[in-house]
Amino acid sequence: MNLYSDHHLFSFEHTVFADCGTIVYSPGGHYGPRFQYDVQLVLLHTGQVDITIDGSSHTLMPGNVILLKPGHEEFFEFAKYSDSWHRWIAVRFDDLTSLELEAIYGLPLQMPISKELNQLTDVMLELKTFAPLDGHLIKYVGLSALQLYASEHLRHHGNHQVHPSVSEAKKKIHAHYAEDWSLNALAACVNVTPEHLVRLFRQHENTTPIKYLWDFRIRQAIDLLTHSGLSISEISERCGFKTAVHFARCMKERTGQSPTDVRKSAWEHVKNTNHA
Repeated sequence: MNLYSDHHLFSFEHTVFADCGTIVYSPGGHYGPRFQYDVQLVLLHTGQVDITIDGSSHTLMPGNVILLKPGHEEFFEFAKYSDSWHRWIAVRFDDLTSLELEAIYGLPLQMPISKELNQLTDVMLELKTFAPLDGHLIKYVGLSALQLYASEHLRHHGNHQVHPSVSEAKKKIHAHYAEDWSLNALAACVNVTPEHLVRLFRQHENTTPIKYLWDFRIRQAIDLLTHSGLSISEISERCGFKTAVHFARCMKERTGQSPTDVRKSAWEHVKNTNHA
């Protein structure tokens, strides 16, 4: 049975409320321990967070989202030497069916933040300024975010069997994209030859490993340009570009815009939305 089909995974009738927020932790910050009552998505945009769940430690890197499940004790430790900025969406249910629980625990703990999930988070944060947390509108958006997470997992992993070496290489890239990767180093990490890794990426991702890396860096840079006040040089360094000039050239090649143009367009859109 397909647990992640187009109909909604979670029951609206059993949804108590949905909430969201955005917060920046100073270097060395921590939070918890706490008991998790909700199904929660945590989107990390800058910094780093080590999350201990029932004694098991998990590291969340910028550009990734983690799915936290109800019924567990959690403790958060943030980056020691930089601010950590994250946003979150939480949905609370008064009851979860066995099918819903099976579906939740069948989802991956972490995935890259998609453009669509970022947009839903933007919408929900705006709604929170005037809509009640237990109202229909904000609950629907919260449920949509959870459904989107499940659907993206299905799109990337459910329709075809990805070669383990490709999956592992992508995990390395997602977690450490700012590092100075070469094709040889990436191939060595997943125990295949560089030539074979290129063939596998062409077969499963329709690209090469290094192009996938640079495209992923661009996606994370666009996210920071859109959602943070970091300088362009800081974003360039955090996303693995050699210099700000190199960053600008890569951004122009892939998007047709400079980093400044990308930021200006995004902030103009937010400004226009707020005044609509």
